[in-house]
Amino acid sequence: MTSSRRAFLAAAAAVPTVVALRPERALAIAAELARHAGTPAELAADPHFWFEAQQAFTVDRTLVNLNNGGVSPAPRVVQQAMERHLAYSNTAPPYTMWKVLQPQREPVRQRLGRLFGCDPEELAITRNASEGLQICQFGHDLAPGDEVLTTTQDYPRMVTTFKQRERREGIVLRQFKIPIPAEDPAAVVRLFEQNITPRTRLILMSHMINITGQILPVREVVAMAREHGLPVIVDGAHTFAHFPFTQAELDCDFYATSLHKWLFAPIGTGLLYVRRDRIGALWPLMAAPDVMDDNIRKFEEIGTHPAANYLAIGEAITFHQGVGAERKAARLIYLRDRWARRLLEHDRVRLHTSLEPGRSCGIATVQVDGVDSAALAGHLWDRHRILTVPIKHPEFEGIRVSPSIYTSEEEVDRFADVVEAVVTGRVSMDG
Repeated sequence: MTSSRRAFLAAAAAVPTVVALRPERALAIAAELARHAGTPAELAADPHFWFEAQQAFTVDRTLVNLNNGGVSPAPRVVQQAMERHLAYSNTAPPYTMWKVLQPQREPVRQRLGRLFGCDPEELAITRNASEGLQICQFGHDLAPGDEVLTTTQDYPRMVTTFKQRERREGIVLRQFKIPIPAEDPAAVVRLFEQNITPRTRLILMSHMINITGQILPVREVVAMAREHGLPVIVDGAHTFAHFPFTQAELDCDFYATSLHKWLFAPIGTGLLYVRRDRIGALWPLMAAPDVMDDNIRKFEEIGTHPAANYLAIGEAITFHQGVGAERKAARLIYLRDRWARRLLEHDRVRLHTSLEPGRSCGIATVQVDGVDSAALAGHLWDRHRILTVPIKHPEFEGIRVSPSIYTSEEEVDRFADVVEAVVTGRVSMDG
């Protein structure tokens, strides 16, 4: 342990945590994390290493938030940047927001492009994954009778988007089932191909399924679809900054994500990637002038909106880089395995997520046979202040669990303790 780290830990122990960390310390913590030796796998189980990351957040420790897959809290430094930009905007918005701050989103675009490994001119900054995906879903020209293809596990809002096009334009939405969990990526690719018909015009697929955390073989599906002349829209809501990958590894033409999940950016920020030669043919969700037809910024023509949210993405990127993408993913896998493998020792417990390397990361969904999942989630919250997501799908049910890097081992163990007590009958959810 370095002398600077010993001094930091000693200071943290000397006074209450709420005042031990100065607000401006958050980025210094990220730099401190970056100096640590050890592989990501070795550091994943080091509570002292992750203590420093935990202190960068302002989370409520009277509860255990295991729904970071829905929306994540931002580190203190990101909150402060947003507050600073918002305060400045309100001094004279027509000048400070439009003339001074708005142009500053371009360096943010450039940094996001570097992080995703793409040309910044192929990247739009949006408000969330849904906005980016709907740009793609509504932006492709389709005729009555044309078919769009997706699975039965894709995000409900995106399914609803296509169903509205069904009602309004007479297109056809086709959905098919995939295994739960999906242990064979090649089988997933075959299922996509088997469900293509002569009327198929467009495919939507999740990079990570939101209800299970299952990672799907995007690159392989995209390659197969290209052989059939079909574009693929990739729903990356749960993957960007969750685990390391680049656009080149996916080789997709369309990808949308939310930045307020795993990048820890401000709530209401997202990213849309459109390959350069696809921009011109894709209609924006809100109208843009024809001179912008080939400009990625046409997808940002949404009227007046705050600059603060988008500019504070920069602090989130810096924090993410300081922690390290590989170390973040290793920590999330460690926390997932800590509870999942313990509960899987019981015969009544089933996991709807593959634990094989590369097929999931920090999100997993668990079911206890004979126990209503909604009731179990209610018991966890009502009795123990542990927040999870009950999943009720036509094909399965369970509770979705998604810790974050600020989550402690003790919090994960408390969750496992409660579920294990229910599984073994030591505790009744009615008692």
